[in-house]
Amino acid sequence: MDRNRLDQYRYFLKDSIRKEIDFSQTDQNKGIEPPPIEKPYPKEAKRIALPNRNTFKGIGKIDIESAIENRETCRNYSDEQLSLTELSFLLWATQGIKQWLGPGHALRTVPSAGCRHALETYLCVLNAQGLDQGIYRYLPLEHQLLLEFTEENLDRKIVQAVLNQPYPGNAAVTLIWTTMPYRMEWRYGLAAHKVIAIEAGHVCQNLYLACEAIDAGTCAIAAYDQERIDRLLRIDGKEEFTVYLASVGKK
Repeated sequence: MDRNRLDQYRYFLKDSIRKEIDFSQTDQNKGIEPPPIEKPYPKEAKRIALPNRNTFKGIGKIDIESAIENRETCRNYSDEQLSLTELSFLLWATQGIKQWLGPGHALRTVPSAGCRHALETYLCVLNAQGLDQGIYRYLPLEHQLLLEFTEENLDRKIVQAVLNQPYPGNAAVTLIWTTMPYRMEWRYGLAAHKVIAIEAGHVCQNLYLACEAIDAGTCAIAAYDQERIDRLLRIDGKEEFTVYLASVGKK
C-alpha cells in the first residue's frame, strides 16, 4: 500500500483542515451573495408536478423502530411500478424543503452544515407510473420533476455507469446525487468537502427508512465510473459531479 496516499486520505476524514483556514476570506465573509439552493433550469423545460404532502396519508405507515429494525439493502426488485405519490414521498423525505429562509438558504428534511445543502437529486426513471423512461431532476423549491432528457437503452447505460452492477437496470428508479461544491465552499472554503460526503450519507439513510414505509427496497451505490455517470447526466464533472447513487424498486 502507498503509505503517503493512505495518510492523505485519512487526513480527509479528520477536521484538522479547520485550523488552517482563514474563514474571514471565504466568499460568505467577503459579502458575496450565496449561490442558489436549486440549480437553474430553462423555463420552457417540461416539468411534472408531484403530489403534495397531503397525499402521503394514503401511503403505508410504519413506526420508526420498525423502520430501523427492518432496514436492509435490497438488490432484487419486482416489476411493480412506483406510483407518482410514492416517488414524491421519497423525494420529499430525502431533499424536501420544510421552510425557505431566503436567497441561498432553506430548511430541509435532512441536516446540512450551515444550511448549505450542496446536493442535487437526479433520477434515472425506468418504471414509474405516468413517467417516460429518462433522466429527471428533482426541483425541491417547486416540488416538481424536471425532465432533463430521454435516452435510449437507459437500463443498459446506467448499469455500465455503475461498473456493471445489475440492480439499477432492474430498478424502478435510481436516485443519483450530485454535488455543486461551491454551495458549501462559499461558506467553509477547504473545510467543505468532508461535510458534503457526510451529508450524502444523511440523505441516503432517509431514503432507506422512507422505502420501508412504502414496502420498497433500496441499495446504496458508492462504486461507479465517475466520468461515465457524469456524462450520462450531461454535467460538467467539475462544478457539478456525482457523489452517490441508490437504486429503488418494489420488493
